[in-house]
Amino acid sequence: MKKAAVSQANIHAVVGSDESEVKRTASQLAAQLAPPDAGDFGIEVIDGAGDNAEQSASRVRSAIEALQTLPFFGGKLVWLKNANCLGDSVIGRSATVQGALEELSDVLDAGLPRDVTFLLSAAEVDKRRSFYKALSKRAELQVIDKLDASRSGWEEEATEIVRRRAKGRGLLFDEDALDLFVLLTGGDTRQIENELEKIDLYVAADRRVSAEEVRTLVPLSRAGVIFELGNALAACDLDRALALVRSLLDQGETAIGILLVAILPTVRNLLLAKDLMERHRLSRPAAPFSFISAINRLPASATEHLPRKKDGSLNAYALGIAAMSAHRFNTSQLIAGLEACLEANLQLVSSQLDHELVLTEIVVKLLACK
Repeated sequence: MKKAAVSQANIHAVVGSDESEVKRTASQLAAQLAPPDAGDFGIEVIDGAGDNAEQSASRVRSAIEALQTLPFFGGKLVWLKNANCLGDSVIGRSATVQGALEELSDVLDAGLPRDVTFLLSAAEVDKRRSFYKALSKRAELQVIDKLDASRSGWEEEATEIVRRRAKGRGLLFDEDALDLFVLLTGGDTRQIENELEKIDLYVAADRRVSAEEVRTLVPLSRAGVIFELGNALAACDLDRALALVRSLLDQGETAIGILLVAILPTVRNLLLAKDLMERHRLSRPAAPFSFISAINRLPASATEHLPRKKDGSLNAYALGIAAMSAHRFNTSQLIAGLEACLEANLQLVSSQLDHELVLTEIVVKLLACK
């Protein structure tokens, strides 16, 4: 979440692509800003979600009229709620809407009476528009965008969101449970809140949340099953790994896809983490982020061979997770695992062998670690 510098204390805006979080934050802010003793006269809410350009422009002008009407008792809050006319859409590009927003901008620019407060909330915002640029200068602006799971560092941000919200509910996640919860919810604040609510109702009086409870309560998406398969391999849990392979096949995943997306990356990350730990005397981390910090302190020459994301940054979180389990394997075993992945790849694309059998064999070979 980002906040702009405050220009006028009685002008507020909450915007961003994370719709559920924008609504939640705006509702909380409205409760804080509403005059405490004015009752029903203290807040005037205008629904900003118009069905077309004319209706949206009308809603904006209703907000202008409310701002220009003096309160009856001790001040008032005018809330233009869920406005859908600020985005790059047919409604947002309409000349009618742009004219209404220009009128609103003029009213805000002229300054509001001291006892009148304005709040604007909107999920879709075109930050190139003059109204948004003017608003960012005049208002106390909160920008709440969805986490981009394709960008480096999203896991850290999502982890902090989960920690903060779990603390608010009195929940204490075990480290492995927290990592699993973050990966399964993918930084989606609505899903995070929904799943925390379920866990809140389920856990015992000590309020601790285990990985097993997360697995029980949080639904496994395709990405979640793939992540869990990697976890099972790293934990040398043969029964669970085979069950997850079967689950992915039942969901329609191809054997070659399971190999290349789940099994091979897990073996590769375990080998890379093992090599880094041995070559640079890095200790086994208690959590992925401590290993990330250790990697970041290494010289560039020590990390140039590591896998990268699309934006060119290190895929350090996956290495951090692997480093927590690398002690279960020796280097020669992981090298043999990579060779087994190559052999399995050739078998899947060039032979008539049963695909589940091929995956079962590679999993069994790899997990000869107990």
